[in-house]
Amino acid sequence: MIIFLNFIVLIISVLIGLAFLTLFERKVLGYIQIRKGPNKVGFTGIIQPLSDAVKLFSKEHITLIMSNYFMYYLSPIFSLLFSLLLWVCLPIFTGFMNFSFSFLFFMCISSLSVYTIMVAGWSSNSNYSMLGSLRCVAQTISYEVSLFMILLSFLLLISSLSVFDMVIYQVNIWFFFICIPLCMIWFVSSLAETNRTPFDFSEGESELVSGFNVEYSAGGFAMIFMAEYSSILFMSSLFVFIFMGSLYLSFIYFIMVLLISFFFIWVRGTLPRFRYDKLMYLTWKGFLPISLNFLYFFIGLKFFIYILMM
Repeated sequence: MIIFLNFIVLIISVLIGLAFLTLFERKVLGYIQIRKGPNKVGFTGIIQPLSDAVKLFSKEHITLIMSNYFMYYLSPIFSLLFSLLLWVCLPIFTGFMNFSFSFLFFMCISSLSVYTIMVAGWSSNSNYSMLGSLRCVAQTISYEVSLFMILLSFLLLISSLSVFDMVIYQVNIWFFFICIPLCMIWFVSSLAETNRTPFDFSEGESELVSGFNVEYSAGGFAMIFMAEYSSILFMSSLFVFIFMGSLYLSFIYFIMVLLISFFFIWVRGTLPRFRYDKLMYLTWKGFLPISLNFLYFFIGLKFFIYILMM
């Protein structure tokens, strides 16, 4: 019962957090583009996310005659469900949620989220949706490889699959200082994993008329939207756990999560969209060889330490 209540509190907190992350993004983008952003609803636009939620969920949902009905409706629900399930692997509130294979759980659930986008694009029965989902699947699978290779390097160092062990091993020095290149590659791969600018090819408005979610409106669109922002918050939290683990549940931890989320938004306001062939070139010819070399280096380092200890 306590575990269930913990999970409910966690989900509510995440939903409130992502609601205000959207307001934060609109404000930051506004100031980057030398304008105000939302400033009418409530004091300086503070109630804007709530009014957006009411508007989106009270709108009429368009029913597509030619769509694969159940899959079309279920894919946004599962998309949000998977992005919220990811939060279970972070030991944020109590030890009840801190299980030993949390990184393995993260890998499994983040891999499953690809299917929801693929099914959403296919079930809409639209050429634009299908193209958007295919591009997204190719991109996500490609960047998952380098992302997991980087993660594997750190899992070798700590010899564990638990997120909490990352905290224990970073009491004296952050992993951020040990390997800054991997930190930067992780951040860029996180941008690609969450389909954010400059890697937002699943939602390329100029080429795909909004991509895989073009046929969604009202609640369905809102759930896809919420899933994306929940993933941004989660990847920011995971970034802090992996590279700055000693900040665990201090006030600075939450400031750092907000700062990493700000970087996601800053990149969106600054960089133009990549060319698709360059996106694939970057991961297969750039990130994968670097992450593999670091993996071999950490294997050698671990073996060398083991020999010294003997």
